[in-house]
Amino acid sequence: MTSMPPTATIRTQLRVPLRFPDGFETTARVFTFEGLVDGGEHLAFGLGDRAGPFVREVDPGPPPLARLHSECLTGDVFGSQRCDCGAQLREAVTRMAQTGGVLLYLRQEGRGIGLYAKLDAYLLQDTGLDTYEANVALGYGEDERDYTVAAQMLRALGLSRVALLSNNPDKAAQLTRLGVKVSERVPTRVHLSDANAQYLAAKVRRGAHTLDLNELQGRERLRHRTRRPEPDAAVDE
Repeated sequence: MTSMPPTATIRTQLRVPLRFPDGFETTARVFTFEGLVDGGEHLAFGLGDRAGPFVREVDPGPPPLARLHSECLTGDVFGSQRCDCGAQLREAVTRMAQTGGVLLYLRQEGRGIGLYAKLDAYLLQDTGLDTYEANVALGYGEDERDYTVAAQMLRALGLSRVALLSNNPDKAAQLTRLGVKVSERVPTRVHLSDANAQYLAAKVRRGAHTLDLNELQGRERLRHRTRRPEPDAAVDE
């Protein structure tokens, strides 16, 4: 059943040059909005051929690439390896700078539970809980995110159809229920680190993310085989 959210409007749009720590540079058109149902300060970034001044299209043509990226201060800003958020953000910007697209930066830290609670969940993960179990143990849902504002933002940008850059089926399902057609779901790459293997595996098992679990496990085994052994500890005579 489709449930159309209230209409939101573009508040401002401006050109912003972007530069990532590895030296990659591009230009984005950044949009702010009025009328978002949660009152949050969410942003849209038009990239590639969508970095120019916004003009509502009469014939929208093929659905553009779009990503709904939930804010992750630790990963996006400080490069935390406990998740794959920062790497996914970098990938999305790079791909859209080449092909054109819209990245929605949604202020939904920690799958909607907030920054401090996310760090509390990290402590529980250090005791053996997975990322979903930790949220539940703190009294939250496994994933508290609601993408109503994302549908509002896309509509304000004149988009009723998108190709969704995501491994998460819930994003596509929510957008569809909210009246935005997802023509296809385009997977992101597997961004594996020594610190996030269990996190990624939990997203596959618990969140049905379309990551290749066999690839994750195989790459993790390869990392262990190729990792240089630690030198033997000195033994006191």
